[in-house]
Amino acid sequence: MIEIVSATRMSENDFWSKSALGNSLRRLAHDHRLFAHISLENKLGLPDVYNTRINAPDAQPILVFIHDDVWIDDFFFADRIIQGLETFDVIGVAGNRRRVSNQPAWAFVDNKFTWDDKINLSGTVAHGSQPFGAISYFGPAPASCELLDGVFLAAKKIRLNETEVQFDSRFDFHFYDIDFCRSARKKDLLLGSWPICLTHQSGGAFGSARWNEMYKFYLEKWQAMDQA
Repeated sequence: MIEIVSATRMSENDFWSKSALGNSLRRLAHDHRLFAHISLENKLGLPDVYNTRINAPDAQPILVFIHDDVWIDDFFFADRIIQGLETFDVIGVAGNRRRVSNQPAWAFVDNKFTWDDKINLSGTVAHGSQPFGAISYFGPAPASCELLDGVFLAAKKIRLNETEVQFDSRFDFHFYDIDFCRSARKKDLLLGSWPICLTHQSGGAFGSARWNEMYKFYLEKWQAMDQA
């Protein structure tokens, strides 16, 4: 019923024995509502991996797009996802209630990585190399959002297919999430944060050369709408 879609550079054995997500899914093996579709030894961008399952006729009704360096701390994981998608079309664990022009990430308002005001942020994510890491609390959840953090995104496959919302392959590892959120909002899908306990091992790669290159592409794509 719920398909976990992820990509990893690891081999199959290493993913299931060493990765945060692999170990988390083994821990949740008792929940037969969860299915895993992992792109192993992956060399593709995340949008290509994710879109394959959005378009796949054999995919499960609910798709969860999640990084391989995420610990799932919540043993009610499936229930949280199902509940969240009864309220919203797309859910995440953290997001922003608003969007401003040229915004480079869900939490930042400019390319100097200035955090948006707390009143606009929602959700909670933990960080650390081990599960149950240090908690970053952004704001109350659930909440309607314009942008969501791409570490975790979940949606009903039928809603994505009906509205033809997909990930843009140009944004291989950067901006794929906020671009996806904007595409979803353009089709009037409802986005929201939802309380799900996760620990992310990475803080992101903001400001790298590749990130800056993708930022230019992102601005070009959405320039007309931002100036409207």
